Amino acid sequence: MVQPRFLILAPMMLAAAAAAFADPTLSVGRLSLHRCDTGAPWCGSLARPLDPAGAIAGTIPIYFEYYPRTAAEPAAGTLVATEGGPGYPATESRSDYLALFEPLRPTHDVLIIDNRGTGRSSAVDCEPLQHAEAATVADIGACGRSLGRTAPMYSSVLAADDLAAVLDALAIRRIDLYGDSYGTYFAQVFALRHPERLRSLVLDGAYPLDGPDYAWYPHYGPAMRDKFNRACERAPDCHAIEGSSIEHIAAALAQLRARPFRARVPSGNGRSIRFTANASALAIVMFGGSPAYATVSETDAAARAFVAGDRLPLLRLMAEALTSADSRDASRSPMQFSAGLAAAVFCQDPPQIFDMNLAPAQRVIARDVEFARRAAELSGLYAPFTLDEYRGMPIDYAFIDECVQWPAPAPDWPALPLVSARAQYPAIPVLVISGELDNMTSVADGAAATARFPQGHQVIVANSFHVNALPHARSGCAAGLVHHFIDQLQIGDQGCAAAVPAVRLVARFARHLRELAPARALAGNQAAAPQLRAVTAALASCEDAIVRAQANGPGSGTGLRGGTFMAEAAPPGYRLVLHDLQWTEDLSVSGSIDWPGAGGLVRADLAVRGLQGVRGTLQLQWLEDVGDGQAMASGTLGGRTVVAAAPAP
Repeated sequence: MVQPRFLILAPMMLAAAAAAFADPTLSVGRLSLHRCDTGAPWCGSLARPLDPAGAIAGTIPIYFEYYPRTAAEPAAGTLVATEGGPGYPATESRSDYLALFEPLRPTHDVLIIDNRGTGRSSAVDCEPLQHAEAATVADIGACGRSLGRTAPMYSSVLAADDLAAVLDALAIRRIDLYGDSYGTYFAQVFALRHPERLRSLVLDGAYPLDGPDYAWYPHYGPAMRDKFNRACERAPDCHAIEGSSIEHIAAALAQLRARPFRARVPSGNGRSIRFTANASALAIVMFGGSPAYATVSETDAAARAFVAGDRLPLLRLMAEALTSADSRDASRSPMQFSAGLAAAVFCQDPPQIFDMNLAPAQRVIARDVEFARRAAELSGLYAPFTLDEYRGMPIDYAFIDECVQWPAPAPDWPALPLVSARAQYPAIPVLVISGELDNMTSVADGAAATARFPQGHQVIVANSFHVNALPHARSGCAAGLVHHFIDQLQIGDQGCAAAVPAVRLVARFARHLRELAPARALAGNQAAAPQLRAVTAALASCEDAIVRAQANGPGSGTGLRGGTFMAEAAPPGYRLVLHDLQWTEDLSVSGSIDWPGAGGLVRADLAVRGLQGVRGTLQLQWLEDVGDGQAMASGTLGGRTVVAAAPAP
């Protein structure tokens, strides 16, 4: 028997790998890299002047991770990824970037850098902003004052120059640069300051550096309204209700305006989230869009349930959105997210609605004058919310008030200009990816960014949200387009972008099984309507947990009306374990769900407990995120054999 070739080579490969691992350093360019404690193979740091002009003494270390190509052949190039935020360190998203780049890694080296002031590049730690219960304009102003003359040193401008310096030190001539969210903003600054260093540019969830009235975020409201209305138009049950989705939600908004109240929503581990349920709390659900899929799939039905007296579905969305709006993790460590760096970038780089050269007290006056001057125009910009309701959202989601207390730059120490007035957008291949349902960085924002580049091309991914090429996006379409674009410097077939199925909207929320439509009986079924309604509720329970695991990643979660679930990573998806999860008040499900990712076959093995006659076991399966899909159910409930089908959740 001929021994397989991989078995013959394995000892040689293992020996080479062991020898490589034994070497504690790697020379790249003029730098000596060392083994990492982060899981990356090689790490390094480049000391950069805090102030390249030399007026402020000192240096700042720029930390990076280097991943050599996996094949023993000459490199085709170097891939660089830059993170959103601002405030997040790119290296903490290494697993996402490496997954995106995986098909290209045999022939491409990968470089991931923490921008100055984030992660291991001397993360800015502003107190009390970093650990406060919520960001306030006063704490943001205090952060700026604590940074003093160093504040302008934490800009996208110098971070872009740091990347160029690291490339010089590593002897890397040109790169293929991928940026997501704020990373697209940073990448555009880099393209303008160092165009010769770019072979190609991918902007995923892009917005331009400037534009008419951009300080007011003119596309934010229209894109939010389009998101809900388009999703409703494509969902038969929602579309059958008279009016648009925004009109469906209007009655709940009117009640919240008339009678705001204190709310308490269980969040697991015996804890609760307490907040004021008002118009601004609904605004953060609709503008903030986190969890993205759940807010679109549930808000219309939740608003209708709220008006009918079932408040919990909408209150839960509010609690989730308010929690997600805080970019800090549970530890509130600045190395995981620097609120101070985020404030420094946001208050110094993009345009504001007031002159940042004014003293804060004068700025407040100028802001209020501008509000009054544009009152009629602004009344519809953030509709269905008033300007005051919009401003009641967390300040880093409403944007327009965030920097009102940031200190004015000293006359002899102005903020750095973002780009030179003479700078030209380079004629390099640029791929801009926009999610059709993304209101944070809308299709219109992506189009504006695309138009700046002579060779820019925008791809709109249908029925999709913010950032689409990284893992756990609704489809693998954008990632495939990125691979082809970097490899060939051409867009390739983008037909998959139009083929992402519509978001499946929750038709209605129900407190009791009797309110639900029964699953459809198939040949061999002995179950009656109560058992078939239990199938519908079990499917809703599963999807309710899945969409939250997708948004939040591994960890624990709670059911809508009780119970818990635990999600564990099982790449490319998750395995969920359910404990007495309740989507209705009179049925709980326990067991496991294997969710393999978009387009995969979901399998659930459940124990069902409800009223007499709906206890037993169910096995469910359906293809995830496939248009007009059907879920199949089998099992035994109340001693009756269940064989049924229902629309996939």
